[in-house]
Amino acid sequence: MSNISLIIEERAANIGNFLVGRLLPFREKRAVGPFVFIDHMGPAHLSDHENMDVPPHPHIGLSTLTFLFEGSIMHRDSLGTELEIKPGAVNWMTAGKGIVHSERTPEYLRHTDKMLHGLQIWVALPKELEQMEPNFTHVEADDIPAWEEDGVSYKLIAGEAFGRKSPVPVYSPLYFIEIKSKEAKKINIGHHLFGESGLYILEGSIKNGEHVYDPKQILITTEASLCEFEISENSTVYLFGGQPFPEEHFIFWNFVSSDKNLIEKAKIDWTNQTFPKVPGETEFVPLPEPRIK
Repeated sequence: MSNISLIIEERAANIGNFLVGRLLPFREKRAVGPFVFIDHMGPAHLSDHENMDVPPHPHIGLSTLTFLFEGSIMHRDSLGTELEIKPGAVNWMTAGKGIVHSERTPEYLRHTDKMLHGLQIWVALPKELEQMEPNFTHVEADDIPAWEEDGVSYKLIAGEAFGRKSPVPVYSPLYFIEIKSKEAKKINIGHHLFGESGLYILEGSIKNGEHVYDPKQILITTEASLCEFEISENSTVYLFGGQPFPEEHFIFWNFVSSDKNLIEKAKIDWTNQTFPKVPGETEFVPLPEPRIK
């Protein structure tokens, strides 16, 4: 990208049976547009006795976006939703004033060898919507806008760009785009973008001037309209960004808000277990100790 201001290396964190690569937030960059958190899950080979089991945990003030490359996750939440997500589909959960959900390996896969690989993303809500009613939307893979241009494949997973609009119901101007190419190509799409922009290299590499960037790196620019790079053969990258908010958003654990008082209230409510419950679930993840950052 022609105006790279920051390069972030993926930082691995162990969460049970597999590694998660933490990409955002980063000490030098807390958000890219409204995107405040990005995790790269896997790729993880799970044996017949290993499963993903994330017990019920709460969120406020954000929307979560789950996008899988391989594997399957059963989502259950306090709205009563129970739905399996598979590769290429999108789970979009808006926490608003508060939601609780669990993420587990589906029952029919729990005694087989399996893979899990994907992205989990948090998008902060605008200040005026942070206390909205929670909701959940599932969008099937076939409903995601996809097209090819000059031999390069594009998917508009969320938001608006290229004169297209994803059916994922976002709440601020943003975009989350998949770009795949089997051949080396020059990509110049800045005139389709806006706000801040970040590019995550999943596989292959990109070249900017004389510099080559490899997988597990995010390149961040503050001027999306200058987005131009060379993508190598057999590469997949994800472009994300949008208009940043005028006010700072704070993060504590799974809580995001422009108002620290709302985070403090959420901490008390979760400790007292007054958040809504996930039907059929009895476990929960306890509140951790770290400070608001």
